Amino acid sequence: MSKRVDIKTGFLCNNNCLFCVQGANKNKGNRQKEDIFIDLKKAKETGCIGVVFTGGEVSIRNDLFDLLNYAKKLNFVTIQVQTNARRFYYKEFCEKAVEAGMTEFAPALHGHTPELHEYLTRSKGSFNQVVQAIKNIKLLNIPIVTNTVVLKPNFRFIPQIAKLLISLDVDQFQFAYVHAMGNAHENFDNMVPRVSLAAPYIHKGLQLGIDAGKKVMAEAMPYCVMKGYENYVSELYIPETEIRGTGKYTPNFTLTRKNEGKIKFSQCKECIYDSICEGPWKEYSEKYGSDEFRPIKSK
Repeated sequence: MSKRVDIKTGFLCNNNCLFCVQGANKNKGNRQKEDIFIDLKKAKETGCIGVVFTGGEVSIRNDLFDLLNYAKKLNFVTIQVQTNARRFYYKEFCEKAVEAGMTEFAPALHGHTPELHEYLTRSKGSFNQVVQAIKNIKLLNIPIVTNTVVLKPNFRFIPQIAKLLISLDVDQFQFAYVHAMGNAHENFDNMVPRVSLAAPYIHKGLQLGIDAGKKVMAEAMPYCVMKGYENYVSELYIPETEIRGTGKYTPNFTLTRKNEGKIKFSQCKECIYDSICEGPWKEYSEKYGSDEFRPIKSK
């Protein structure tokens, strides 16, 4: 599997999502372009062939096209932009991003209606902007891989969100279980649903995508709540990733995620998926415990 680098370009954002894991970091601002160039060169030296630009919100930087262009000059094979997609509402902006080097577009959509998406992003007009952005990029023949964070206000609407994404003809969509850090930690009671309540809706959303021939997956969902959908667990497909730009260099995010981010329980040892399952996010079990996670003893 190819290796990629996640480049954190800074923390400024034109949304203020109720569940943002970086919510507490906004005052740290954005990084200097030259520092990001250094990170890109170092990542190339450690064997990365893909790059993901993320934030905050990378598209509000005036030098986004310079970053893309430099990644292109360094011959990164895939150059992905993770974004709330609001600036990509403008066709010219999309064209410039592709011309500069973007090879993959990764927008976030958290609701099937303006009311739901904009309640979560706290940004009026952001729903129509992301929908138009997807339509714009579609015309430029760039792969579109979307992410939807699974939350208490939206989990019952996951099938409707899936239908919208299918109608927009995205190439891949993912449902990522909320990580209760930053704003999501502050708003825990309003944002973090029980995994066992959300799982059936996630399964329905995945099935709609499967039936439509889309690549689909669910992130941070333990195998015991993915019965029948074990092959759609995101962690099976996440490439080896290093992270640069958070103040500390993470050479292998998979190990860090398993060792520091997720948690396993005593009953997990009895499960046939124990060796590949990472368990839920630690913050989830600190609040809700481990009773929902029951070992699968046979297929």
